[in-house]
Amino acid sequence: MRILHISDTHGKHRELSLPEADVLVHSGDFTFAGAESEAYEFMEWLIGLPYNNKVFIAGNHDDCMFGADSISGLPANVHYLCNSAAEINGVSFYGVPLLMGCILDGTYDDMIAKIPNKTDVLITHQPPFGILDSCESDGTRRHFGDRLLLERVNAVRPKLHLFGHNHNCHGTISAGGTIFSNAAVLDNGYNMKPVRPTLLDV
Repeated sequence: MRILHISDTHGKHRELSLPEADVLVHSGDFTFAGAESEAYEFMEWLIGLPYNNKVFIAGNHDDCMFGADSISGLPANVHYLCNSAAEINGVSFYGVPLLMGCILDGTYDDMIAKIPNKTDVLITHQPPFGILDSCESDGTRRHFGDRLLLERVNAVRPKLHLFGHNHNCHGTISAGGTIFSNAAVLDNGYNMKPVRPTLLDV
């Protein structure tokens, strides 16, 4: 199965030139201001793409998705994952959103703890701590990843861990039997970066 991974499009998804794949995964921040109108426009675009299956989760910009554990009316091949799973051709996908409401009400850590042991492709918006999650400012390196998420990923050992959030760290690395992918396509100024779309096989 070939997976196309994108993230952090912030309303600029129609500017993308996307290659062929079996499954497209968007790991959050598909809106800029978090408005429902932005989310509907993104989903309309996503539904129209010619991939066999499409999977997406919410990021910290996607405030309108807070409380929406599922979305009615989506085609059977479009999967919105909110602390939930989808099995596609025998491959288990599991998605954990990064919504400010969940951080504020203290449920985010519980969401991470409940990532199933049998997960082939883990999709989060936030990176795990220390993996494609840092930037340097004023000579100081800052990490934007989550330590509990790193611990859970090390326990679950998915084949792929797909995320974004940190716009500076587009790329892939392999560690501990897992391929990690940060597919943020915009820079910190919300301009499209000259990067190739991320294609991964599982």
